[in-house]
Amino acid sequence: MIKIITDSSVDLPKEILEKYNITLIPLKINMNNQDYLEGVDLTPEEFFTMMFSSDELPKTSQPAPASFAKAFSQYKNEYEEILCLTISSGLSGTYQSACIGKDLSDAKVTVFDTLAGSQAHGILAIRAAELAHKGHTMEEIVSNLTEYRGKMNILVLLDTLENIVKGGRLSRFQGSIAKILNIKVILEADNGKVEIREKIRGKKKFHKRVLEIIEERGSDFSNISFGITYTGNTEEAEALKQEIIEQFHPKEVLIHYMEQPWVLMLEEME
Repeated sequence: MIKIITDSSVDLPKEILEKYNITLIPLKINMNNQDYLEGVDLTPEEFFTMMFSSDELPKTSQPAPASFAKAFSQYKNEYEEILCLTISSGLSGTYQSACIGKDLSDAKVTVFDTLAGSQAHGILAIRAAELAHKGHTMEEIVSNLTEYRGKMNILVLLDTLENIVKGGRLSRFQGSIAKILNIKVILEADNGKVEIREKIRGKKKFHKRVLEIIEERGSDFSNISFGITYTGNTEEAEALKQEIIEQFHPKEVLIHYMEQPWVLMLEEME
């Protein structure tokens, strides 16, 4: 048997984690000079309430290697092998921390860099758990995940540029102009890092363009899983989910509240 361990950036609901027996190692959040463990000391709703009321962005950091080593050692006798999937090494030092934790433990561990975050990371964790449950070997699972990872498309939709201003990427004047002009931004993850893809004026055009991009990526989505995470705009997220289902008829659409935005990780790493 193979045990699946991952970090808390997966943005998967509790019932999914329990269904697939996936163990989470929490990332750290520092806000207002106070340290929190993601999902343990601070709920997503509390996190975003505090973030939006603050003039500065909170900082995120990877779990300590000892946290991974402790988890690996905990499951070494119960499972033959452990597969640890981490958020992209291009966004966080979590992958390196997990590798050090592997060296500190005497468990048989494979660490896999998802080159993703949020539910893209989560979908890979689910896929790994499904393959492990079916009895696939570690080599087969890693090979499958590597192939699947290369086919993933990851878009990050920014309805507001407030955090970009807080992070210093835009001046407050530029942010004010963007707000007046109703500028929206589409980011895209490429090889584990996030870059600006398009800037669009107006919410209707913004939503329309997202669906156009999906349509450009393929014609048959019947065996494709979509993941949507959101930061408070529940109605828009649910509307997008329904549009995707009606227009593309995918295998499934997972939707969950985002634990912490990728933008924060990007700000910290660069």
